[in-house]
Amino acid sequence: MNVFKFGGASVKNAAGIINVSKIIQKFKSGPLVVVVSATGKTTNALEEVINEKFTDKKKSIQLLRVIQNKHIEIAKDLFDTIPEELLSQIQEHIVEGEWIIEEEREMQYDYVYDQIICIGELISSRILTHYLNSQNISTEFVDARSMIETDDTWREGRIQWSNTNEKINSHCNPILNAGKIVLTQGFIGSTSENNTVSLGREGSDYTAAIISAAMDAKSMIIWKDVPGVLTGDPKVFENVTKLDHLTFMEAIEMTYYGAKVIHPKTIQPLKNKNIPLHVRSFLDPESDGTLIFGEIEREYPPIVVLESNQALVHFSSKDLSFIAEDHLARLFDLFDKLRIKVNVMRNTAISFTVCIQNDKSKIHLLTETVHEQFAVIVEPNLDLYTIRHCNDSMLPKLLEEKIIIMEERIRKTVQVVVKSAPGIIHKRVEA
Repeated sequence: MNVFKFGGASVKNAAGIINVSKIIQKFKSGPLVVVVSATGKTTNALEEVINEKFTDKKKSIQLLRVIQNKHIEIAKDLFDTIPEELLSQIQEHIVEGEWIIEEEREMQYDYVYDQIICIGELISSRILTHYLNSQNISTEFVDARSMIETDDTWREGRIQWSNTNEKINSHCNPILNAGKIVLTQGFIGSTSENNTVSLGREGSDYTAAIISAAMDAKSMIIWKDVPGVLTGDPKVFENVTKLDHLTFMEAIEMTYYGAKVIHPKTIQPLKNKNIPLHVRSFLDPESDGTLIFGEIEREYPPIVVLESNQALVHFSSKDLSFIAEDHLARLFDLFDKLRIKVNVMRNTAISFTVCIQNDKSKIHLLTETVHEQFAVIVEPNLDLYTIRHCNDSMLPKLLEEKIIIMEERIRKTVQVVVKSAPGIIHKRVEA
């Protein structure tokens, strides 16, 4: 069997959903599980709903209704008459969100986030299921929360692998054996107490990999709006090229350093089961895309990953004592609790510096927690460039009008933290 994953850009409107159905019809070869994301920009819209729940519940519900109407409009474009069952299902998911918004008891932000954010995936998968069946592509909806079991780490659930593997097979195998496609959602799972937990932003790739590994899939295909894995983000860099083949190890390195084309956790489950991953374009489905598979190292061109909106956080001991293992252990325990990913780090005798996402609320909590022990300086609004297989001759051009704040080099990889600084030139003097 195979697993297809379609992201939000592929199902952003009726034309996109029609295109997805054509891809499934053409490239389905044997049993198939389809994993789908929320329609384009819906997750961002739901984040606005969540934020307003804590300040203006009435506005929050209004925003949720806008999302409902958007999906009904998509359905109108797909069907001569929208199936009553589909309208009822959309309404049911919206009402579940309204219940959370109207709930008076105090709830953690991250818990609320997960109970509402899932609405996007649930509604998009309902619409796609109905459309595929209308095209005589026999498809059955499966709620991912009945298969993917996690702990209660809200917004970044940790998979309970044994139960998850068992649930995936018990739900999917009967449907596949009946000759139907399984259609489910990415990004979401559930605790053993049936509370929804998300797997982290852009986590639908990870869901597809979990299912692929659990069912020993023949292959997994991620359908994107780019021709494959590129040497840089085409929205940011010129002259990027497609990589025809990557090893699992190179893909893991790229995603670790922030390459956005694949979710960072996707590769490991596939590597463990030796399952090929294809990254292909839903805009040009006939093209080969990129194959991620194998262990044999090969030569690659320079690959550039840009992480914007970074901050350097400098810790120094107030008594000028050495930054020792106990200090680092405390800091890394806080990074774990606050879910802060360290992108680059450097330590000296009396200081320790990390480059992290410039999340003001997390940085505030971090600095407040350690201020009695450490002097803390934060440098916000920075960019982090990571260059794999770096060619030093390319750096001056890449970093034009940038000031290098921090640079780290390891084998095959250069990381540079910079801030923008237009070059100083003479003012024009009026005669």
